[in-house]
Amino acid sequence: MSKLHFTTKHANAATVKHNWYVVDGTNQTVGRMSAKLAAILRGKNKAYYTPHVDCGDYVIIINADKIKFSGNKMDEKVYQNFSGYPGGLREEVAKDLLKRRPEVILERAIKGMLPKNRMGRKMYKKLFVYAGAEHPHTAQQPEALTV
Repeated sequence: MSKLHFTTKHANAATVKHNWYVVDGTNQTVGRMSAKLAAILRGKNKAYYTPHVDCGDYVIIINADKIKFSGNKMDEKVYQNFSGYPGGLREEVAKDLLKRRPEVILERAIKGMLPKNRMGRKMYKKLFVYAGAEHPHTAQQPEALTV
């Protein structure tokens, strides 16, 4: 009897193709949208996903100022930032942060869902968030993606 011998194909930097996607954040829930986009940044939507290779795509988010939260999170969710010095803890409610810097909400949500290592930092650099409807990445010809 002959044995069947199968080999698993692993992706590498030469075989991976990085696509560009543009996502409209209008009336999207932060958590649900972030989870789906984090998977795309990791490359888990591809058949040749390999954990030790950056297979992810580039993601552009527009209209980040029109996102929404579920429940009472808009009034109750608190974002904290600590400088490292005594008395250096700054807190801000999601409603105020959305008015001041709407990109930060999505960036922090997606960054928290990526791996905490060198590859996670590399994946995070492929995320571009803009408050308005315009973005400077038209030369990359991004495809529209509905989340």
